Order: sequence, then structure tokens, then C-alpha cells
Amino acid sequence: MLTIRFDRLGVRPGDLVLDAGAGFGRHAFELARRGANVVALDYAADEVVGTRAVFGGMVAAGEIDPERYVGVLRGDATRLAFADASFDRVITSEVLEHIQADVDAIAELARVLKPGGTFAATVPSWFPEKVNWMLSDEYHAPKSVGGHVRIYSATELKAKLRTAGLEVTGSHRAHALHSPYWWLKCAVGPRRTDSRAVNSYQKLLEWEIVRQPTGMQLLERGLAPALGKSYVIYARKPLTAPVAS
Repeated sequence: MLTIRFDRLGVRPGDLVLDAGAGFGRHAFELARRGANVVALDYAADEVVGTRAVFGGMVAAGEIDPERYVGVLRGDATRLAFADASFDRVITSEVLEHIQADVDAIAELARVLKPGGTFAATVPSWFPEKVNWMLSDEYHAPKSVGGHVRIYSATELKAKLRTAGLEVTGSHRAHALHSPYWWLKCAVGPRRTDSRAVNSYQKLLEWEIVRQPTGMQLLERGLAPALGKSYVIYARKPLTAPVAS
């Protein structure tokens, strides 16, 4: 299940792409399938190990060329161990809401992006996330199931990207059908695993992701602008730095 639209990001074969906060690699794997050379970075050691294993399996199965897999690293998005202007594209999905020093992380992600390169970030959308916070303190408490430390408005995220020197080029929302699932989950308790309503809804989402029925896709498309759980923003790094006035 992808959140970022790679056609809007402008990904081309041979691009060097950083997926910062890659998790278990859902975007990184698709980037490699599309011919990009991928560096996946995450802070969680178990997710780094898991993503490495899947990339190894993809190479062994001939699903991707070995050159597409540049590396999976453990690291901190607020202190990236890469040179300035290293990457053609940079993405970060459902990560910034977990980071206290999000301005530092955005500045680092912009620093390692080449001039003319493109950037995409996804964060929880304001309204669905606000409902989650109202329903459950546990959802957003540090070190909890969610661990979210802020709720972004579109205005705030755009302003922070612009402060880092990026030009915002577009946005959209995604995963509307996931918002009611999380409302249910927060209402019964994020850690509970015995809720019939939550478990039934989860099976529905899994079915929709695998089968992609036309009716569900149309419903998702119609509801996304209002209920999309994820807010996705795209930006570009200018070829030249702005001249101070």
C-alpha cells in the first residue's frame, strides 16, 4: 500500500533516492522496482534488519537488479550521515509526526537533496488525527502505539518546508478508508486485540488492499479529500538559493 505517488515525485530509472524512516520498506521496494537506486534509513533496528532481508530476497529472486539496492541503514533523520546534495529524490512517510525536532529533520532532508531534486512527505491529516487524539490519550503518548507528538495542519507543514528552502509544488490526501479503522481502534483502546469491530474492519482493509475492487477504489477516491488519513505534500529544491534581500 503506497501513499506517495511516484509519478508526481518524478522518479526516473537510475535516480538515487533516500527513503528516510522507511519502516519495513513499502515505498523503498516499489522505488527499486521502478528502477531507482534506493537508500532506506530507519531508526528502529528490527525494521532495518527486516528491510535488508526483503531486499536480499528481491535480488536473489531476480525481481530487482542488484544495483537498485544501495543500502539499508540505521540512522537519525535529524543528523544524516550523507554529504550535501547527495540524492535526486528524498521521501519520508509517516515519520515527522514522531520527531520532536522536526524542523531539524526537515532541514537535514533538504540539505541532502540535490538542487532541482524533488521531495515528498506524508503525515497524518489534521481532522482524522484530531479525532484519534480526542478518543485516546494512549494513541499519541510518547512510546505508545502511536507515539505521535504533534498534529500538523497543511499550513504548518508547508511553512516548515519553505523555511528549509523547498518550494511546495502540490499535495493530496490518501487512505480515507483507514480513518474509521483508527477511530474504532482508538475508541476501544489502541493496544486491544480482541475487538470484533476492529478486527473485522482490519480484514476488510486487507481484502481491499489485496483485491483492489473497483467500487472500493471509487469510494476511496471520493472520500480522500475529506477523510484521507494521510496528507501528502510534494516539493522541489530550487536550482539556486534565494538571494537575501
